Amino acid sequence: MKKTIPTIIITIVIAVLAFLGREDLAKLFEEEAKKPTITITDTAKPDKPKDNPDKPKPVKGKATRDPHLTLGNPSKAKANPTSLNNFLVECPQYALAFDNTTGNPKWVAWHLSKAWKGEAKRQDFRTDSRLPKTFRMVSKSDYTASGFDRGHLCPSDDRDGSIADNEATFFMTNIIPQAPKCNQRVWKGLEDYSRDLAFDGKEMYIIAGAYGVGGTGSNGGLSKTIAKGKVTVPAKVWKVIVVLPNGENDLTRVDANTRIIAVDMPNNQVVADKDKEWWDYLTTVDEIEKNTGLDLLSNLPIPLQKKLEARSDKGENNANKISMEKQYGSYPVKYDLSAD
Repeated sequence: MKKTIPTIIITIVIAVLAFLGREDLAKLFEEEAKKPTITITDTAKPDKPKDNPDKPKPVKGKATRDPHLTLGNPSKAKANPTSLNNFLVECPQYALAFDNTTGNPKWVAWHLSKAWKGEAKRQDFRTDSRLPKTFRMVSKSDYTASGFDRGHLCPSDDRDGSIADNEATFFMTNIIPQAPKCNQRVWKGLEDYSRDLAFDGKEMYIIAGAYGVGGTGSNGGLSKTIAKGKVTVPAKVWKVIVVLPNGENDLTRVDANTRIIAVDMPNNQVVADKDKEWWDYLTTVDEIEKNTGLDLLSNLPIPLQKKLEARSDKGENNANKISMEKQYGSYPVKYDLSAD
Protein backbone atom coordinates (compact mmCIF):
# COMPACT_ATOMS: atom_id res chain seq x y z
CA MET A 1 0.00 0.00 0.00
CA LYS A 2 1.27 3.53 -0.85
CA LYS A 3 1.33 6.51 1.55
CA THR A 4 2.36 10.17 1.01
CA ILE A 5 4.46 12.51 3.20
CA PRO A 6 3.61 16.29 3.24
CA THR A 7 6.23 18.74 1.91
CA ILE A 8 6.52 20.55 5.27
CA ILE A 9 7.79 17.38 6.91
CA ILE A 10 10.41 16.95 4.18
CA THR A 11 11.62 20.53 4.82
CA ILE A 12 12.03 19.84 8.52
CA VAL A 13 13.93 16.64 7.77
CA ILE A 14 16.33 18.56 5.46
CA ALA A 15 17.03 21.10 8.19
CA VAL A 16 17.75 18.39 10.76
CA LEU A 17 20.06 16.51 8.40
CA ALA A 18 21.98 19.70 7.59
CA PHE A 19 22.36 20.42 11.31
CA LEU A 20 23.77 16.93 11.80
CA GLY A 21 26.24 17.38 9.01
CA ARG A 22 24.59 15.05 6.55
CA GLU A 23 24.57 17.42 3.59
CA ASP A 24 24.33 14.51 1.14
CA LEU A 25 21.01 13.37 2.50
CA ALA A 26 19.83 16.94 2.93
CA LYS A 27 20.48 17.61 -0.77
CA LEU A 28 18.47 14.51 -1.70
CA PHE A 29 15.49 15.60 0.33
CA GLU A 30 15.82 19.17 -0.98
CA GLU A 31 15.32 17.85 -4.50
CA GLU A 32 12.27 15.95 -3.36
CA ALA A 33 10.92 19.07 -1.63
CA LYS A 34 10.35 20.61 -5.04
CA LYS A 35 7.62 18.04 -5.57
CA PRO A 36 4.16 18.36 -3.90
CA THR A 37 4.58 15.06 -2.08
CA ILE A 38 6.89 12.08 -1.81
CA THR A 39 5.73 8.49 -1.88
CA ILE A 40 7.18 5.69 0.18
CA THR A 41 6.25 2.03 0.33
CA ASP A 42 4.51 0.82 3.47
CA THR A 43 5.83 -2.63 4.37
CA ALA A 44 2.95 -3.28 6.76
CA LYS A 45 0.54 -6.12 6.06
CA PRO A 46 -2.03 -5.01 3.46
CA ASP A 47 -5.62 -4.48 4.49
CA LYS A 48 -7.83 -7.57 4.38
CA PRO A 49 -9.90 -7.48 1.18
CA LYS A 50 -13.59 -6.91 1.64
CA ASP A 51 -15.95 -9.84 1.26
CA ASN A 52 -17.48 -10.29 -2.14
CA PRO A 53 -21.24 -9.93 -1.59
CA ASP A 54 -21.90 -12.21 -4.56
CA LYS A 55 -19.84 -15.07 -3.12
CA PRO A 56 -22.02 -17.63 -1.28
CA LYS A 57 -21.27 -17.86 2.41
CA PRO A 58 -20.86 -21.29 4.05
CA VAL A 59 -23.74 -22.41 6.25
CA LYS A 60 -22.78 -23.00 9.86
CA GLY A 61 -23.40 -26.65 10.66
CA LYS A 62 -26.22 -26.66 13.20
CA ALA A 63 -27.86 -29.97 14.04
CA THR A 64 -31.50 -30.10 12.95
CA ARG A 65 -34.39 -32.57 12.67
CA ASP A 66 -35.22 -33.20 9.03
CA PRO A 67 -37.80 -35.19 7.00
CA HIS A 68 -37.09 -38.90 7.00
CA LEU A 69 -38.04 -39.56 3.38
CA THR A 70 -35.85 -36.80 1.94
CA LEU A 71 -34.01 -39.34 -0.23
CA GLY A 72 -37.15 -41.14 -1.35
CA ASN A 73 -39.80 -43.74 -0.50
CA PRO A 74 -38.01 -47.07 -1.24
CA SER A 75 -41.15 -49.10 -2.07
CA LYS A 76 -43.57 -46.29 -2.92
CA ALA A 77 -45.55 -47.34 0.14
CA LYS A 78 -48.94 -45.73 0.77
CA ALA A 79 -51.09 -45.35 3.86
CA ASN A 80 -53.87 -47.32 2.22
CA PRO A 81 -55.50 -50.30 4.02
CA THR A 82 -55.51 -52.20 0.74
CA SER A 83 -51.67 -52.04 0.70
CA LEU A 84 -51.38 -55.14 2.87
CA ASN A 85 -47.71 -55.77 2.11
CA ASN A 86 -46.60 -52.18 1.71
CA PHE A 87 -48.47 -50.04 4.23
CA LEU A 88 -46.90 -46.65 4.94
CA VAL A 89 -46.61 -45.42 8.52
CA GLU A 90 -45.22 -41.91 8.99
CA CYS A 91 -44.64 -40.27 12.34
CA PRO A 92 -42.37 -37.50 13.60
CA GLN A 93 -39.69 -40.03 14.55
CA TYR A 94 -39.42 -42.14 11.35
CA ALA A 95 -41.24 -43.57 8.34
CA LEU A 96 -41.74 -47.26 7.57
CA ALA A 97 -43.48 -49.70 5.27
CA PHE A 98 -45.18 -52.60 7.07
CA ASP A 99 -45.59 -56.01 5.44
CA ASN A 100 -48.72 -57.69 6.81
CA THR A 101 -47.69 -61.03 5.32
CA THR A 102 -44.44 -61.28 7.30
CA GLY A 103 -45.43 -59.22 10.35
CA ASN A 104 -42.25 -57.19 9.82
CA PRO A 105 -41.36 -53.79 8.39
CA LYS A 106 -40.10 -53.94 4.80
CA TRP A 107 -37.93 -50.93 5.65
CA VAL A 108 -37.65 -48.12 8.18
CA ALA A 109 -36.20 -44.70 7.27
CA TRP A 110 -35.08 -42.02 9.71
CA HIS A 111 -32.93 -38.89 9.97
CA LEU A 112 -30.21 -38.77 12.60
CA SER A 113 -28.32 -35.79 14.00
CA LYS A 114 -27.41 -34.55 17.46
CA ALA A 115 -30.74 -32.70 17.49
CA TRP A 116 -32.49 -36.04 18.12
CA LYS A 117 -30.43 -36.86 21.19
CA GLY A 118 -31.40 -36.35 24.82
CA GLU A 119 -31.77 -38.22 28.08
CA ALA A 120 -35.26 -39.71 27.90
CA LYS A 121 -35.55 -43.09 29.58
CA ARG A 122 -35.98 -46.26 27.59
CA GLN A 123 -39.65 -47.24 27.14
CA ASP A 124 -41.27 -50.64 26.54
CA PHE A 125 -42.52 -52.63 23.54
CA ARG A 126 -46.12 -52.20 22.43
CA THR A 127 -48.55 -53.28 19.71
CA ASP A 128 -48.92 -50.67 16.98
CA SER A 129 -52.48 -49.34 17.02
CA ARG A 130 -51.69 -47.15 14.01
CA LEU A 131 -52.20 -50.11 11.69
CA PRO A 132 -55.60 -50.82 10.13
CA LYS A 133 -57.71 -53.09 12.35
CA THR A 134 -57.71 -55.80 9.70
CA PHE A 135 -53.88 -56.15 9.94
CA ARG A 136 -52.12 -58.70 12.12
CA MET A 137 -51.14 -57.11 15.42
CA VAL A 138 -47.71 -58.25 16.59
CA SER A 139 -47.28 -58.06 20.37
CA LYS A 140 -44.35 -58.11 22.75
CA SER A 141 -45.29 -61.60 23.94
CA ASP A 142 -45.02 -63.01 20.41
CA TYR A 143 -41.24 -62.97 20.86
CA THR A 144 -41.17 -64.57 24.31
CA ALA A 145 -38.89 -67.65 24.45
CA SER A 146 -38.41 -67.51 20.67
CA GLY A 147 -34.62 -67.26 20.88
CA PHE A 148 -34.70 -63.96 18.99
CA ASP A 149 -34.31 -60.39 20.23
CA ARG A 150 -36.93 -57.76 19.56
CA GLY A 151 -34.52 -56.01 17.21
CA HIS A 152 -35.07 -52.30 16.59
CA LEU A 153 -34.55 -50.96 13.09
CA CYS A 154 -34.77 -47.30 14.14
CA PRO A 155 -32.83 -47.62 17.43
CA SER A 156 -34.12 -46.51 20.80
CA ASP A 157 -30.87 -44.61 21.41
CA ASP A 158 -31.38 -42.60 18.20
CA ARG A 159 -34.64 -41.28 19.67
CA ASP A 160 -34.11 -40.30 23.30
CA GLY A 161 -34.81 -36.59 22.82
CA SER A 162 -38.17 -37.05 24.54
CA ILE A 163 -40.35 -39.80 25.96
CA ALA A 164 -42.64 -39.55 22.93
CA ASP A 165 -39.67 -39.96 20.58
CA ASN A 166 -38.46 -43.03 22.44
CA GLU A 167 -41.92 -44.59 22.73
CA ALA A 168 -42.30 -44.50 18.95
CA THR A 169 -39.29 -46.81 18.49
CA PHE A 170 -40.96 -49.50 20.62
CA PHE A 171 -43.95 -50.05 18.35
CA MET A 172 -43.68 -53.63 17.12
CA THR A 173 -43.87 -52.38 13.51
CA ASN A 174 -40.28 -51.10 14.03
CA ILE A 175 -39.11 -54.50 15.29
CA ILE A 176 -37.81 -57.67 13.63
CA PRO A 177 -36.80 -61.09 15.06
CA GLN A 178 -33.04 -60.62 15.30
CA ALA A 179 -30.39 -63.10 16.43
CA PRO A 180 -29.00 -61.88 19.78
CA LYS A 181 -25.36 -61.84 18.68
CA CYS A 182 -26.29 -59.92 15.56
CA ASN A 183 -28.46 -57.40 17.39
CA GLN A 184 -26.27 -56.90 20.47
CA ARG A 185 -22.84 -56.91 18.85
CA VAL A 186 -22.29 -56.25 15.14
CA TRP A 187 -25.56 -54.39 14.48
CA LYS A 188 -25.15 -52.38 17.68
CA GLY A 189 -21.60 -51.47 16.68
CA LEU A 190 -22.88 -49.69 13.58
CA GLU A 191 -25.64 -47.99 15.58
CA ASP A 192 -23.06 -46.67 18.05
CA TYR A 193 -20.78 -45.53 15.24
CA SER A 194 -23.65 -43.62 13.63
CA ARG A 195 -24.30 -41.73 16.84
CA ASP A 196 -20.59 -40.95 17.11
CA LEU A 197 -20.82 -39.36 13.68
CA ALA A 198 -23.82 -37.30 14.82
CA PHE A 199 -21.80 -35.91 17.73
CA ASP A 200 -18.96 -35.18 15.33
CA GLY A 201 -21.09 -32.69 13.39
CA LYS A 202 -22.66 -35.07 10.89
CA GLU A 203 -26.26 -35.74 9.95
CA MET A 204 -27.45 -38.96 8.36
CA TYR A 205 -30.31 -40.39 6.37
CA ILE A 206 -30.64 -44.04 7.35
CA ILE A 207 -32.72 -46.85 5.85
CA ALA A 208 -32.74 -50.34 7.31
CA GLY A 209 -34.61 -53.57 6.74
CA ALA A 210 -34.44 -57.33 6.39
CA TYR A 211 -35.13 -59.94 3.72
CA GLY A 212 -35.19 -63.66 3.11
CA VAL A 213 -36.60 -66.39 5.34
CA GLY A 214 -34.82 -68.31 8.10
CA GLY A 215 -32.48 -67.19 10.86
CA THR A 216 -30.75 -68.81 13.81
CA GLY A 217 -31.40 -67.54 17.34
CA SER A 218 -30.18 -68.56 20.77
CA ASN A 219 -32.37 -71.70 20.75
CA GLY A 220 -30.29 -73.11 17.88
CA GLY A 221 -31.47 -74.52 14.58
CA LEU A 222 -33.00 -72.62 11.67
CA SER A 223 -36.25 -70.83 12.45
CA LYS A 224 -38.46 -69.60 9.66
CA THR A 225 -41.17 -68.09 11.84
CA ILE A 226 -42.05 -67.31 15.45
CA ALA A 227 -45.39 -66.92 17.26
CA LYS A 228 -46.91 -69.94 15.48
CA GLY A 229 -46.23 -68.52 12.05
CA LYS A 230 -47.36 -64.99 12.84
CA VAL A 231 -43.95 -63.37 12.31
CA THR A 232 -41.35 -64.35 9.67
CA VAL A 233 -37.73 -64.66 10.76
CA PRO A 234 -35.54 -62.94 8.14
CA ALA A 235 -32.33 -64.47 6.82
CA LYS A 236 -30.44 -61.17 6.36
CA VAL A 237 -30.52 -57.66 7.83
CA TRP A 238 -29.27 -54.59 5.98
CA LYS A 239 -28.72 -50.87 6.48
CA VAL A 240 -27.78 -47.90 4.28
CA ILE A 241 -26.43 -44.66 5.78
CA VAL A 242 -25.95 -41.44 3.80
CA VAL A 243 -23.54 -39.19 5.71
CA LEU A 244 -23.49 -35.40 5.35
CA PRO A 245 -22.01 -32.54 7.38
CA ASN A 246 -24.71 -30.66 9.29
CA GLY A 247 -26.30 -28.08 7.02
CA GLU A 248 -29.35 -27.12 5.00
CA ASN A 249 -30.93 -28.20 1.71
CA ASP A 250 -29.64 -31.72 2.23
CA LEU A 251 -30.90 -33.25 -0.99
CA THR A 252 -28.94 -30.73 -3.06
CA ARG A 253 -25.77 -31.30 -1.00
CA VAL A 254 -25.48 -34.99 -1.84
CA ASP A 255 -22.80 -35.39 -4.51
CA ALA A 256 -20.45 -37.99 -5.94
CA ASN A 257 -18.14 -37.65 -2.91
CA THR A 258 -20.85 -38.22 -0.30
CA ARG A 259 -20.08 -41.10 2.02
CA ILE A 260 -22.45 -44.06 1.76
CA ILE A 261 -22.24 -46.88 4.29
CA ALA A 262 -24.11 -50.04 3.26
CA VAL A 263 -24.04 -53.33 5.18
CA ASP A 264 -25.77 -56.67 4.67
CA MET A 265 -25.27 -59.33 7.34
CA PRO A 266 -26.67 -62.76 8.26
CA ASN A 267 -29.29 -63.02 10.98
CA ASN A 268 -27.57 -65.72 13.00
CA GLN A 269 -25.42 -66.41 16.06
CA VAL A 270 -22.06 -66.67 14.25
CA VAL A 271 -22.19 -63.22 12.65
CA ALA A 272 -19.73 -61.87 15.24
CA ASP A 273 -17.40 -64.90 15.31
CA LYS A 274 -13.66 -64.29 14.87
CA ASP A 275 -14.13 -60.71 16.16
CA LYS A 276 -16.04 -59.64 13.10
CA GLU A 277 -17.37 -56.10 13.08
CA TRP A 278 -19.94 -54.27 10.98
CA TRP A 279 -17.38 -53.25 8.38
CA ASP A 280 -16.76 -56.92 7.59
CA TYR A 281 -20.24 -56.88 6.04
CA LEU A 282 -19.88 -53.84 3.82
CA THR A 283 -21.65 -54.04 0.49
CA THR A 284 -23.18 -51.70 -2.07
CA VAL A 285 -26.62 -50.14 -2.34
CA ASP A 286 -26.92 -51.85 -5.72
CA GLU A 287 -26.51 -55.25 -4.07
CA ILE A 288 -29.13 -54.49 -1.42
CA GLU A 289 -31.58 -53.29 -4.07
CA LYS A 290 -30.96 -56.48 -6.03
CA ASN A 291 -31.78 -58.62 -2.99
CA THR A 292 -34.80 -56.64 -1.77
CA GLY A 293 -36.41 -55.21 -4.90
CA LEU A 294 -36.38 -51.73 -3.30
CA ASP A 295 -35.40 -48.47 -4.97
CA LEU A 296 -33.19 -46.67 -2.46
CA LEU A 297 -32.07 -43.03 -2.83
CA SER A 298 -34.72 -42.61 -5.52
CA ASN A 299 -34.98 -38.82 -5.10
CA LEU A 300 -31.41 -38.32 -6.29
CA PRO A 301 -30.65 -37.72 -9.99
CA ILE A 302 -30.20 -41.04 -11.82
CA PRO A 303 -26.53 -40.44 -12.81
CA LEU A 304 -25.68 -39.65 -9.19
CA GLN A 305 -27.60 -42.67 -7.94
CA LYS A 306 -25.58 -44.93 -10.22
CA LYS A 307 -22.27 -43.60 -8.89
CA LEU A 308 -23.19 -43.77 -5.23
CA GLU A 309 -25.05 -47.07 -5.31
CA ALA A 310 -22.21 -48.93 -7.01
CA ARG A 311 -19.62 -47.88 -4.43
CA SER A 312 -18.68 -49.72 -1.26
CA ASP A 313 -17.60 -47.60 1.70
CA LYS A 314 -13.88 -47.02 2.09
CA GLY A 315 -14.06 -45.25 5.46
CA GLU A 316 -10.85 -44.55 7.32
CA ASN A 317 -11.40 -47.34 9.84
CA ASN A 318 -12.78 -50.01 7.58
CA ALA A 319 -9.87 -50.85 5.29
CA ASN A 320 -7.43 -51.26 8.17
CA LYS A 321 -9.84 -53.27 10.33
CA ILE A 322 -9.22 -51.02 13.33
CA SER A 323 -11.47 -52.15 16.15
CA MET A 324 -14.25 -49.90 17.37
CA GLU A 325 -12.89 -50.10 20.90
CA LYS A 326 -9.40 -48.89 19.92
CA GLN A 327 -10.69 -46.16 17.66
CA TYR A 328 -13.74 -44.90 19.54
CA GLY A 329 -13.48 -46.18 23.11
CA SER A 330 -15.84 -48.40 25.05
CA TYR A 331 -19.60 -48.32 24.63
CA PRO A 332 -21.99 -46.95 25.59
CA VAL A 333 -20.44 -43.58 24.81
CA LYS A 334 -21.14 -40.76 27.25
CA TYR A 335 -22.07 -37.81 25.07
CA ASP A 336 -21.70 -34.15 25.94
CA LEU A 337 -25.21 -32.88 25.29
CA SER A 338 -24.40 -29.28 26.26
CA ALA A 339 -22.06 -28.58 23.33
CA ASP A 340 -23.37 -27.32 19.98
